[in-house]
Amino acid sequence: MTEMKFATKTIHAGQQPDPTTGSVMTPIYQTSTYVQDSPGNHKGYEYSRTGNPTRNTLEDNLAALENGKYGLCFGSGLAAVDCIIKLLKPGDEVISTNDLYGGTYRIFTKVFEKMGIKFHFTGMDKLENIESLVNSNTKMIWAETPTNPMLNIIDIKSLAEISKKNQLIFVVDNTFATPYLQRPLDLGADIVMHSLTKYMSGHSDVVMGAAICKDEKIAEELYFLQNSCGGVPGPQDAFLVLRGIKTLHIRMQRHCENGKIIADFLNNHPKVNNVYWPGFESHFNHDVAKKQMHDFGGMVSFDLISNKLKDAIKLVSSTHFFALAESLGGVESLIGHPASMTHAAIPKVEREKTGVVDSLIRLSVGIEDVEDLIEDLDKALNKIS
Repeated sequence: MTEMKFATKTIHAGQQPDPTTGSVMTPIYQTSTYVQDSPGNHKGYEYSRTGNPTRNTLEDNLAALENGKYGLCFGSGLAAVDCIIKLLKPGDEVISTNDLYGGTYRIFTKVFEKMGIKFHFTGMDKLENIESLVNSNTKMIWAETPTNPMLNIIDIKSLAEISKKNQLIFVVDNTFATPYLQRPLDLGADIVMHSLTKYMSGHSDVVMGAAICKDEKIAEELYFLQNSCGGVPGPQDAFLVLRGIKTLHIRMQRHCENGKIIADFLNNHPKVNNVYWPGFESHFNHDVAKKQMHDFGGMVSFDLISNKLKDAIKLVSSTHFFALAESLGGVESLIGHPASMTHAAIPKVEREKTGVVDSLIRLSVGIEDVEDLIEDLDKALNKIS
């Protein structure tokens, strides 16, 4: 049989009917432990921190979607970040994009820097910026693409070449794109990380993270850390993510369609200054996005002509269908103010260097009727000065 296409993988990869009942859906194995015939003689499961059939089915599904071999799930996206950074030791150094999720920045600088790991934050649009930071202590490159919240596009293939040349572990946070839009392992990344809370689950009802890789040695180290540190999700959440993934391709298609229309609307609005969306030909590295992505996604950021904080706060507090809330990637549209919400952990001076000004607004465009979304944004924009 030829390899499954992506849409088929979302529904079938890693999954079989339950052998006991024939259940089409993977059961929720709500158990903490498993009977053994004799000490060490068991049916593949001993204790649910180490392995659970519902979670393992999800991990196999994720590995297939990213064209990897090994998948691991965690209690949150940050728990996945935590596990990956624990591959390093004191004295090691990491080169990271300077435009990244505030929670990732916080765990890097407030947790792991105390443990002796050094982080360099730089714009990854210029490859020479990265190469100039590589030294004998450098062990990892960490990238998001598209980035959060500026939607910058980073050339995965070129970064992979730098990583391999210098024998570094290359990690890509693929949360915004999902494997529907891009598959970093195919472009040379060593580890793909996800906040499954977002598009992969897609219904704003689960908090979970994942890491996927191809290399057996890296996988063994990650499995050891996953089991030893114990930041794993429960089977109920694993079931919900499996359910959400079955419609990933359909949802992402509508997110992309609506995202384009919303980006075009904002780009022509008299009260909007800059609109950040990778589908614009004027967007930096748009040509790279065209090569490494299937489409351009449903995340859109913009700032205001007035550049006033009070206007941004009024706008995000005035929408109806765009709910003012943390997170992204659900079927419903969300609006947020990065400087005071998702990126508040990053100092103001550092935020503004990357474009996260006080009037920047981030949209997670949902799958509602786009005409309702446009009307909602237009009414809110007309309330500001």
